[in-house]
Amino acid sequence: MPNTSNFYQDSIFWVDVNKIKPNPFQPRHEFDEDSMRALADSIKQYGVLQALVVTRKEIIKDDGLGVEYELIAGERRLRASKIAGLSQVPVIIRVGEGDDNKDDLMKLELAIIENVQREDLNPVERARAFKKLTEQFGFKHHQIAQKIGKSRVYVSNTMRILDLPEEILIAVSEGKINEGHTRPLLMLIDRPEEQRVLFQDIILRKMNVRDAELAARKIAIERVRKFNASVDPEICALEEKFTESLGTRVKIEKKENGSKLIIEFFSNNDLEDILNMLKNGSPSAEEAASAGGSQLRQDYDGQASAPMDDRTPEEIKKADDTPIEEDLYSIKNFSI
Repeated sequence: MPNTSNFYQDSIFWVDVNKIKPNPFQPRHEFDEDSMRALADSIKQYGVLQALVVTRKEIIKDDGLGVEYELIAGERRLRASKIAGLSQVPVIIRVGEGDDNKDDLMKLELAIIENVQREDLNPVERARAFKKLTEQFGFKHHQIAQKIGKSRVYVSNTMRILDLPEEILIAVSEGKINEGHTRPLLMLIDRPEEQRVLFQDIILRKMNVRDAELAARKIAIERVRKFNASVDPEICALEEKFTESLGTRVKIEKKENGSKLIIEFFSNNDLEDILNMLKNGSPSAEEAASAGGSQLRQDYDGQASAPMDDRTPEEIKKADDTPIEEDLYSIKNFSI
């Protein structure tokens, strides 16, 4: 008996454009009109050079059995084909496993991969797509990275953009500021008033990324000077050791009777990972704890303001010898 799945996936079919429903998991929401018209003109002249990818589902109608198609990849080509006046487009049919959740995951995965590879998503769309993979389908950052051919750090830094206020996210989506500007704005994540002033300066004064970073660092320096005229270098070194070891921001606050160790985490799963690392005796963590002495006690704070390293201890150990790009939002980069 022939394999129906292979038959569909190895063949190209022509389907009426009005029978293809949009992908409900399409991460891209902004389509440039000029670019769309240019693609439509190209399609008029040369046709659709690359087939769209769809799923096929049989549905029961009043007049009998019907078929509907749902787009997985090729939204720009479908829209441009309609503008060009085409009645049919070439498609490749992907056959699902019959599990709605797995089929939905396939639609989201392929849509994200296509857009990321072509760099069609703006930074906010990309971050929200990654977030949907983590929240709706249980993906971890390193798993997303493997899917799209990027590093875990790239995924974590991209998702951190969503910590910014909606006003700033809209500006990024509309291209009023670029992705590089989000870094200095994220440096002021715990200073909303100063963050908003810097954001307005970037817009009104058309500040480049370098100038915005200098402005953010100046604000941070003034803040630290007001908070504590003499910063304890030993405490700073301990914070850095803990941060590097646990993969998340760690702060040490001095109190009258001892000190408090604050470890930030993204979710309950991330907290479990941190506890496992501490329980299994991460060498760096042990070294930092030993240097810190008995004055430090752990006080977990559930507010997430930095991305979690959500790998297991075994995965972290395996990756030790693999060089990856520097974490743009590492505490090391925010040192003053």
